Amino acid sequence: MERLNAKLYLQNCYIVKENERLRKKAEILNQENQQLLIELNQKLSKTKDPNESKQGSSNLSSSSFASGQS
Repeated sequence: MERLNAKLYLQNCYIVKENERLRKKAEILNQENQQLLIELNQKLSKTKDPNESKQGSSNLSSSSFASGQS
């Protein structure tokens, strides 16, 4: 029984470590995504009428927010 517990403990440690690694990677990707969204909104605001860019950027922000929550 102790051998099984030790094996399960080691598996759990590996899973926790992998989870931390993936969480950090997801955080970095989210930051990159947010930066790209800012750049896109800035480019869109330069090329469109100010009234249109407000509507477009709010749509983009809400869609990225929804996808970032998964």
